[in-house]
Amino acid sequence: MGPTATPRPYARPVEETTPDRRPVRVLVADDEAMVRAGVRAILARDPRTEVVAEAADGHEAVSLTRRHRPDVVLLDIQMPGLDGLAAAARIHQALPTAGVIMLTTFGEDDFITRALEDGASGFLLKADDPRELLNGVQAVGAGGAYLSPRVATRVIAGLRARRMARPHRPLEHLTGRELDVLAGLGAGLSNSEIAARLHLVEGTVKAHVSAVLGKLGARNRVEAAIAAHEAGLVPRTP
Repeated sequence: MGPTATPRPYARPVEETTPDRRPVRVLVADDEAMVRAGVRAILARDPRTEVVAEAADGHEAVSLTRRHRPDVVLLDIQMPGLDGLAAAARIHQALPTAGVIMLTTFGEDDFITRALEDGASGFLLKADDPRELLNGVQAVGAGGAYLSPRVATRVIAGLRARRMARPHRPLEHLTGRELDVLAGLGAGLSNSEIAARLHLVEGTVKAHVSAVLGKLGARNRVEAAIAAHEAGLVPRTP
């Protein structure tokens, strides 16, 4: 690229959707119309996503989730009436298959912890690069989890401290296949990606993931991923 070229960090990806892979259907909830418009504009650049609805508060987000049944719900934390954290819990109950990503200007640890405990699968900061938004939607839409790099650093530190403070079951309780699945979780793979790697059906992987979480005493995929890294199941990138 020449010295006068303008970078395009979130230009439309080359990869297009295929007939057997429909776009990830997204609901955007934020009380600021300009923010919603900006998020929609970023997602519209990616043919793998489709914004199906917009909500201006938490109550509307829950209602529209029931109506449109999106794959991913992007929730602002600070919204009038019903905030994003409370809405995330209700959405998880109403539509467990929907992945919830918290999108906020706040990065405090208590918000992050509450969001994950309430069923969120991702956490992004509004100041993040737009590519993080696209990556997060695709990861969560595929059944995985996604944390902004800045958030991930704080989550890892917090989870490690909590794991040190409470007893946990060793990996010896896991079967060989469960260790393989745990390694996939540590690599950030979705259930379908783990299934392809291990030559299993996705339903079997889902059952293994539930067993792994139960045996480790992990509350979500993020905690399991930390355990995988601590056990050396995931090769370190040089």
